[in-house]
Amino acid sequence: MSAANKPLDIKKSAVDAILAGLISLIVFGPIVGVVLDGYSFNLQPARVGWLVAIVMLGRFCLSLFLQTPKGLKILQGFESTSSGVHVLAPDYKSRLRWIIPVLIVIAIVFPFFANKYLLTVVILGLIYVLLGLGLNIVVGLAGLLDLGYVAFYAIGAYGLALGYQYLGLGFWTVLPLAAIAAALAGCILGFPVLRMHGDYLAIVTLGFGEIIRLVLNNWLSFTGGPNGMPVPSPTFFGLEFGRRAKDGGVPFHEFFGLEYNANIKFLFIYIVLFLVVLLVLYIKHRLTRMPVGRAWEALREDEIACRAMGLNHVLVKLSAFTLGASTAGLAGVFFASYQGFVNPSSFTFFESALILAIVVLGGMGSTVGVVIAAFVLTVAPELLRSFSEYRVLLFGVLMVLMMIWRPRGLIRISRVGVTPRKGALAYERKAP
Repeated sequence: MSAANKPLDIKKSAVDAILAGLISLIVFGPIVGVVLDGYSFNLQPARVGWLVAIVMLGRFCLSLFLQTPKGLKILQGFESTSSGVHVLAPDYKSRLRWIIPVLIVIAIVFPFFANKYLLTVVILGLIYVLLGLGLNIVVGLAGLLDLGYVAFYAIGAYGLALGYQYLGLGFWTVLPLAAIAAALAGCILGFPVLRMHGDYLAIVTLGFGEIIRLVLNNWLSFTGGPNGMPVPSPTFFGLEFGRRAKDGGVPFHEFFGLEYNANIKFLFIYIVLFLVVLLVLYIKHRLTRMPVGRAWEALREDEIACRAMGLNHVLVKLSAFTLGASTAGLAGVFFASYQGFVNPSSFTFFESALILAIVVLGGMGSTVGVVIAAFVLTVAPELLRSFSEYRVLLFGVLMVLMMIWRPRGLIRISRVGVTPRKGALAYERKAP
């Protein structure tokens, strides 16, 4: 009897349901069943019972379905490894050739129909796109696990605040300087960790991120400590976006004869940030097809083989750390301008974990996947504000499901195949 024609095993499904119920009891019991009330607590066994019953019923039905022919076919899809780079046909035409222009048109039209709230959410999403693209170079392409990436983000944000406070520098001056400063910090971090791999590298980078946060938090006379620092608004050829310009200048709306609108500042940040994201996407697209991009991927797959081929692993690692850090520095400047204020609480380890989750869920090394995951993980918390108590729990469940369903991320790395030359084909036919 074939596996598809076997009768349903009710006993196995019942055992699966009981195990799922026990796991859900352990997970939901302390979270849902205990409600704090001042210095005491109240037990809510009914809510836990309902959740456990729903989980058990769902697991029982799922187990029965997976024993059917259609369910077995789905299980076979999960068992396929799908590891490595996906090679497409030589004549493959990517759908991005018409999707990208459509997205650009939508991005141009979007500000005319969006309110301030939607505009700020999209700005935050674009900032995380920049962060995801930078960390994707370090983790996704070069295979260097960096848990302190938020430190470069903080360097960019505080670079704008400190530059304005002590040197009188503005947005446009600090934007390239912050990228250079973050790149130098990435290079400095890269030298001590050249011989480290895996967990050891992760621990060192995690320590670097915590060092930066603690310095910003404790150096009260220089960084303001937990109180933070104000950040100047960006300007357009010296024209400010406030209702009244400082030092007797002319604000933007008066210079162009427009009615004052508080959203102009966010609209300007959105336009500049969108152009910078497009530029970073283009640069990353070109780098992945250049020798340095191939060297990153070779380092990720096997460092020993990479060094045996004559590649300078020191320069390869440093280039990945430097370019990834510079992108985070750019994102930090935009974040500081967007908020108008910075303090160390914005640069905790949770931010590094969130950026790493964007890279992993989007697909290690996949540019399109990182862009999609950045918006999903940025917009989803805003849509789930009514479930604010359980947002982190839902986030964890999403990551577990993604690792089961798509372990390589939303979108795998793909390369277009090359058609062999006629001479090469003839040589293969003659070979024994």
